[in-house]
Amino acid sequence: MDYEGFADRVERIVDNVERAISGKRESVFLAVAALLARGHVLIEDVPGVGKTLLAKSLARSIQAKFSRIQFTPDLLPSDVTGLNIYNQDTRAFEFWAGPLFANVVLADEINRASPKTQSALLEAMQEGSVTVDGETRIISQPFGVLATQNPIEHEGTYPLPHAELDRFMIKMEIGYPDGDAEKEMLKLARDPVADLEAVVSLDEFLQMQQLVDEVHASEAVLRYVVSVTSATRKHGDSYLGASPRASRMLLEASKARAATEGRSYCIPDDVKALAPSVLSHRIIPSAGARRAGGTENGYAGYSSVTRAIVEDILGSVPVTEAV
Repeated sequence: MDYEGFADRVERIVDNVERAISGKRESVFLAVAALLARGHVLIEDVPGVGKTLLAKSLARSIQAKFSRIQFTPDLLPSDVTGLNIYNQDTRAFEFWAGPLFANVVLADEINRASPKTQSALLEAMQEGSVTVDGETRIISQPFGVLATQNPIEHEGTYPLPHAELDRFMIKMEIGYPDGDAEKEMLKLARDPVADLEAVVSLDEFLQMQQLVDEVHASEAVLRYVVSVTSATRKHGDSYLGASPRASRMLLEASKARAATEGRSYCIPDDVKALAPSVLSHRIIPSAGARRAGGTENGYAGYSSVTRAIVEDILGSVPVTEAV
């Protein structure tokens, strides 16, 4: 597979997903790019805009195994990872895999689970493995978590700790469709995903991930990535900036974008295009910035403030600036 073939396959995946969730091409592209870069996505939006449809249709389009975890306050870590159960016939413990053992995992309303259960995702998201009773089990690739949370209802929820937010490559919103897209949605079947067929095989998608790994990033691009990330730690409206992990994820997402455009090399425009989605949720704004933005009461609403910080940085950091 060459990069032209790569770009053609991405186009087919996005077009196919848009058959189920029309009018949201940018959101679909971000989810596909994150999965190609071996990353995870946090979707924060109101109910009914297609968060679940996006995850299911993406899995169907790449012939991937899909699982859904409905997060609730009484959910246990073993309900997510799996557990060892004693088999009386064989007189031995057998591992029953949890829903994490899939290619595309929808973590629905992730902030409704307790911090202990949320933390069960961390190893899987970072290492691609799960440890149960001291034994580490590898999750088959490709593997991506698409988590959702509702920004409106906060009663009975547990805010995601910053360490967990930092594991998500991209945070995004889907938003309401425009009038024409909503009208087209009304013409679809009750379950539009059921009519979708795979447009690439799982093996092809694995090859596409490998091709993303091979995209070249020059020293100048690496310096620019680090300059942008470092600037989030020094910005006057930032209390806590993005971590070195963010630099790595920004580079990987930028390489995925380059490949989707049929290029074997990364350019600064790739970094600029992905930086708001990769960096915004990793920044904690200062108290003054929160007050000015009307978001002094917690994480809800941080997005507009932190996105403005990233946009300001992209407008002020020269592309040629060295670290």
